[in-house]
Amino acid sequence: MKVAIIGATGHAGSLIMKEAMARGLDVTAIVRNPKKLSENIPFLEKDLYELTGEDLRPFDVVVDAFNAPRGKEEMHQSSLKHLTQLLSGTTTRLLVVGGASSLFIDPGKTTRMINRVPENAPFYPTAHHMYQALVNLKQTENLRWTYISPASIFDPAGERTGSYQLHDDSLHQNTDGKSMISMADYAIAMVDEILQDKHENQHISVVSD
Repeated sequence: MKVAIIGATGHAGSLIMKEAMARGLDVTAIVRNPKKLSENIPFLEKDLYELTGEDLRPFDVVVDAFNAPRGKEEMHQSSLKHLTQLLSGTTTRLLVVGGASSLFIDPGKTTRMINRVPENAPFYPTAHHMYQALVNLKQTENLRWTYISPASIFDPAGERTGSYQLHDDSLHQNTDGKSMISMADYAIAMVDEILQDKHENQHISVVSD
C-alpha cells in the first residue's frame, strides 16, 4: 500500500511516518524541506498548496498532518479544501489528523468543545479553523475520507503504550478519567485505520486506555 504523509517532519506526522514504515507500508513524505526528515525515505519536495492531482495519483492513502503556523490558522481550512479538491472523484483515501475542538461534549450531541472555548483564548483560532475545516470536509462529495480527532490532551512526548480506545465523534476519557493520548499511540490508531479502512466518511476519536 502506497501512503503519502503531508507534514512528515512535524510532531504527529513524523510519528505516523515511523509507525507506517515499521508496518511495512510504502511511505513517501511530502515536505517543503526534506533535510528535516528523521528517516531516509522517498520524498516529494513541494508545498502543500502547489500539489496537483497528478502528484497524488500514485497513492492509495494521503495522510494530512499539516499544522498551520501561528497567525495563519485559516490555513487549516484552505489547505484541507485544496486537498479535497484534488482527491474528490478519485479512489485515494484522505486521512486527516484532526483536532479535539470538533468533538461533542454532551450525550445529546448538541454542544462541541469549540462552543465552550472563549474567543480570546490563545488556542481559539486553531480550534475554530480546524472545526470549520471539518464542516467543509463533510460537505465534499465523491471523496473517501476519515477525520481522526485526538483526545483533548495530545501529548507529543507521551509514551508509546501500544494500545488505545477508538470512539465516535464525542469526547471520551480513559480509565483514569483523563482525556489524553500520546502522539505515538495516536500514530498507531492512524496506521490501523490506514490498513483496516473501517471508518470511511466518518469522524472518529482516539483516547488512551
